[in-house]
Amino acid sequence: MSVTPIRRARGGDSRVSPVFVGIAAVMAVSGWAVWTHYASDRGFAVFLFVVSGWVVSLCLHEYAHARTALHSGDLSIGAKGYLTLNPLKYANAVLSVLLPVLFVIAGGIGLPGGAVYIERGRIRGRVRHSLISAAGPLTNVLCAVVLALPFMLGKADSWPPEFMAGLGFLALLQVSAAVLNLLPVPGLDGYGIVEPWLSESVKRQVAPYAPFGLIAVFGVLYIRSVNDRFFEGVYHVLSWLKVDPRYAEYGYALFQFWKR
Repeated sequence: MSVTPIRRARGGDSRVSPVFVGIAAVMAVSGWAVWTHYASDRGFAVFLFVVSGWVVSLCLHEYAHARTALHSGDLSIGAKGYLTLNPLKYANAVLSVLLPVLFVIAGGIGLPGGAVYIERGRIRGRVRHSLISAAGPLTNVLCAVVLALPFMLGKADSWPPEFMAGLGFLALLQVSAAVLNLLPVPGLDGYGIVEPWLSESVKRQVAPYAPFGLIAVFGVLYIRSVNDRFFEGVYHVLSWLKVDPRYAEYGYALFQFWKR
């Protein structure tokens, strides 16, 4: 059995990756194209803006897990490259990036996938384990608040409607990601929050179902009645953030440029 040497994250381990910078640049350029109406196909520009913005938030979500784990005792985090914000460094790139993007394209649902591998044996204390799991969804909450700031500041009527629609749809994705990921379902962060407080026998019984939790949640959301109730709740949260649901709906309509 190989053992990963314990060492602290060095500057090279936490330097922001060019891959992340590139993704953020796509978000900035596509956002500018939407704002200025530079793009001939505004729907495609909104698509790029939303997808790149969503991937940026996925990177921040996983960074929050990794950074909290580092400060909780897992000093191997830096060596794995998780602090570079590079999505290609994640334990499973398909679950971490591709699957969440497909969820957005297929149903307009924000649902982060599993990503960083944390050596839980290095961490002491149930509270720390719970905080590591909670850090990701809380990052989505913070992203939702940041995206909603223009709405809170009353800019909806003066800023370009397509740009505000993109922001509204991105805010919806962040809210849906936070709500879904806080569900106590095996494989999601909500279960990771409560797991340290469960008995060992319960953990053993639940463990075989963890790989299927994400897919099960997405499948249940395809039930019309469940989907309607879920989005009613998401829109209710958006109203707290002063985001008019019509902007989020318009943003999703623009996002689906291939349907026009």
